[in-house]
Amino acid sequence: MAIQRMDNVLIVVEDLDAVIAFFVELGMELEGRGPVEGRWVERVIGVDDVRQEVAMLRTPDGQGKVELAMFHSPKAISPEPRDAPANTLGLRRIMFAVDDIEDVVARLRARGADLVGELERYEDIFRLCYVRGPEGIIVGLAEQLR
Repeated sequence: MAIQRMDNVLIVVEDLDAVIAFFVELGMELEGRGPVEGRWVERVIGVDDVRQEVAMLRTPDGQGKVELAMFHSPKAISPEPRDAPANTLGLRRIMFAVDDIEDVVARLRARGADLVGELERYEDIFRLCYVRGPEGIIVGLAEQLR
């Protein structure tokens, strides 16, 4: 049997409130938030003495989800370099389709986000950019041209 769907992407953060606000400003909806701890989670993630708070956000269509986790214990480990460039190995960004890319960029900039590069046009198909938000989280934005 093949997979059914991609359920969510997990991002470990230090400031849960700031990152929730960033994704809500992007247009996601907070589905729920609460503590997670106990032996079951320790066995699943392979880390002992886990106490964390998690938040689940969903896209307006209900199909895509981002899970945020803030560890109270053990302390989260920071990757180096913190603001890694796009050619760094590993997960680099999450891409979202948007209706009005300039409006989204302006709203995210008001929350302290910055463009990673520039807002560019790909042929007559898309306008694209990468935005770095709180804690170095990079989201890609794509506006399909009509």
